[in-house]
Formats: sequence, structure tokens, C-alpha cells
Amino acid sequence: MKTFMQIVEATAKTITEIMPWDLEEKLESDSLPMLIDIREPYEYDAMHIKDSLLVPRGILETACEFNYEETIPELADARDQEIIVICRSGNRSVLAAARMQELGYNNVASLKTGLRGWNDYEQALVDNNNKTVDIDSADDYFRSVLRPEQER
Repeated sequence: MKTFMQIVEATAKTITEIMPWDLEEKLESDSLPMLIDIREPYEYDAMHIKDSLLVPRGILETACEFNYEETIPELADARDQEIIVICRSGNRSVLAAARMQELGYNNVASLKTGLRGWNDYEQALVDNNNKTVDIDSADDYFRSVLRPEQER
């Protein structure tokens, strides 16, 4: 049996990961990558990178293909476009990027450190009203808080 982190670490060897400063540079260039945020809708509504597209991990595969209710046409047509997959800490995005590679996406990468690292690098996040989220509020949001029954 493998742990979640063992799976993430093994999968990370098969994909490209970029750091927040690399993404910042890409967002300042003339050729913008497609940003795919694979977190849950409530996470995305709280804060996300401006202009990122919400594609929850649970529907990723069908969002990437035509002929499904969850199909996102701009994503299904983007197999040769540069795509950066984003999550909270950079773990779920590793798994999602690997799955997208399996689905034929040729230029997909995961944001290493996720939005936590993006916020630590003091880059802007917006809420569901497109208002900038205060960095201290984001710090509080990204702080892990486990309930006693979640620990071992």
C-alpha cells in the first residue's frame, strides 16, 4: 500500500512542475498559458488566480473530452496549448497534470507549491467577486488545521 504523498512523489517524476516565479514570468509574457484550477468550487470561490478556469478534479477527465455534460470546450480543444494546473499545495495538481498527459495534452505543468506558494510569493489572488484577497487573509485560509480525529 502507498500513501498519498508516495503516489504524488512518484507521479511528480513524470510531469513538469513550475515554481510561482516561473508562472509570474509566463503571465507577464505575450503568450499566456491556460490556468486550470482543479480545487473544489468552495475553494475557488474563496480565492484563486485571476482568469484561471475552475475544473474540479472530480470532473477533470470528462471536462477534457467532448460529448460529456461536463465538457469544457476551450479545455477539450487545448491539447497543444500551454496549460498550468493549480491546486492548494501542488499535490492534487501533480496527479491532474499526469492524467491530462495521459489524455493527450502535450504542454501541461503543475504549479509546484500550489496557491499556498503563490501566496507566499506575495502574488495576487482574487475572490469569486474578482476582488483582491488580502495576503494575511489568504495566509489564514491556507493554514492547515486538522481535527483530532484526522490525526495519527
